[in-house]
Parts: sequence; structure tokens; C-alpha cells
Amino acid sequence: FELGEVRKVRTLTVTTARSFAQTLRMMAAARSMIENDDFATKREVYYISKNWGDCRFDEQAESDAIMDDIEAVASMHGLSREQLRFYPESHGGSVAGRLTVIDRNPDTGDTVEVDCANLGSGAYSIPRSVEHLDFRTDARFVLAIETGGMFQRLNNHRFWQTAGCIIVEMGGVPTRATRRFVRRLADQQSLPVYCFVDCDPYGFANIYRTLKVGSGNAAHMNRFLCVPQARFLGVTPQDIADFHLEDATHPLSATDVKRAEDALHNDPFIAAHPEWIAAIRQLLKMGVRAEQQALAKWGLNYVIDEYLPRKLAEPSGFLP
Repeated sequence: FELGEVRKVRTLTVTTARSFAQTLRMMAAARSMIENDDFATKREVYYISKNWGDCRFDEQAESDAIMDDIEAVASMHGLSREQLRFYPESHGGSVAGRLTVIDRNPDTGDTVEVDCANLGSGAYSIPRSVEHLDFRTDARFVLAIETGGMFQRLNNHRFWQTAGCIIVEMGGVPTRATRRFVRRLADQQSLPVYCFVDCDPYGFANIYRTLKVGSGNAAHMNRFLCVPQARFLGVTPQDIADFHLEDATHPLSATDVKRAEDALHNDPFIAAHPEWIAAIRQLLKMGVRAEQQALAKWGLNYVIDEYLPRKLAEPSGFLP
């Protein structure tokens, strides 16, 4: 197994025979699920093993670790654990706008087209595995949104129609399915991706960073899950001043400050971009954070009528 410059060698010994057998049993389970067009959640895999005799898992942490090992090997061939039919418990985010998702009927195999602009007040829910999906769109960009509340506002007012875009609800740190969906959509349709996130260290260093360059826990899969074309639209520290939100902010907590300092000193992504270093230092100097909803200070639909149009008029000013 190799991760960056680190390499770990495992050999079959008496002490590792059990985990080796568990790996083979789990690989066999994956093959069976693929052949039968079925799947199992991570929790179900743990319980399936109860029929494996001496190979059974005592704790889910054991089965999760074996699954990570199998995915690391499969990733060398461009495969994810979802393609091996191991699905996460959490589903993806929601999608609305100028996009048709081309799926298939699991019973018949027939093509199913889902028009994300024709779902009433609802939205398309990203499935746990997205590799089989295709897309058709005339959108100009994808807008990835942190909070469900803001997504609902933009969807209910059909912002995507007037802006000519696709909106995606991340719901905090985006799930693997959400990241893979956005990546495949952006690559296949050559679309820029703009992120609309709270102005705080967690939004910068966790939510946006995970979408842009991936997470440490899935480092072996980041080349498939990250969205390198993503740019940070806002909310930025400068937006607090430009849109006069000073009295709609909250003081940075000790955790916020620690997270910001950690990003400045230990995060290679932040260190590689002077614009991000300057933005985080500006936030620390201001000593406050601002949520997306702070824009409601100027009216519930100010974000639709003023903020987003002004920001989208100058995408060159977005943070990298």
C-alpha cells in the first residue's frame, strides 16, 4: 500500500491470517453483489460476517478497516468502494436546476430521465452510487451551497432559471456521493463550480477544502472525489465589509481561532494559495464569522436579487 511517499508492506503470518481471510471473504461478497446487482451498507457488511465463522468481525471498526484496504487496492484500477457495491449509510445532497439526469430502471435496465427543473418544490436526491449516471444540461455553472435552508430559498424562487445554473445542496461537509456527482457533472459538461459557504474557518478549511481537494480519510480516492475546478464565491471576509454585515456577525470562538491557525500553519492547500492566507488572516483580525443567512439583514431575498448577481458578475475575484 502506498500513500504519497509512504509505503507499507504487509506479509501473511500467523497473526495476520485472520485479517487476510476476512479480506478474501469481503472481496468475495463484493463479487457476489456485483454479479447479482445488489449492494450492502457498511453496517450490513459487519453483520454479514456473523456467518463467516472464525472470520467474523467483532466490531464494525474492523470491517471498516478491511473495506478501506480493499478500496485502496481497487483505486489503483480506478474503482471506488461504491463500484464494489459497498454503499455508505448517508445519501448524497439535493440537486435542482437546468439539468437532466440520465439514470436507469434497476428492474428493467431501461433509461430513466429525471428533469431537475421539473420537480415542483422538491429536488433530485443524489444516489449513493453515481458512476452509472449521465447528464444533459445547458447550464453555465454549478452552484454548490452549504446549507439546506439557503438551497431551499434559491430553489423555491427558481434562482437557477434566471441565473442559468444548477444548484447543489452540500448539507455541510459534502458526502462522497455529492463530491463524485459534482466532479462527474463538471468534467462531463465542462462546467465551472462555484461554492457558496458560511464565512468561518470550518466553512473554509473543512467544507470547501473537502470539495476542492478531498479529505485525509479518503486520500487514496481524492483524485476521483475532489473537484479541482471549484472556486469559492463566498461568503468571504471582504463580503462582510462590502455588504455591510458587521452587525450581523458572531464572534469567533476559541475553536474557530484554533481551526484557522491550524489551517494557516499546517494545511498545504491553504499554504499554496496566498489569497487564502490573506482571507483567513483578515477573518482573524476582524474576530468575527458570518453565516450565509446574515444577508437576510437586507431582506429575505437580498441574496437572490443583489448578492449573488453582484458576485457572479466578477468570478475572477473568487478565492481559489
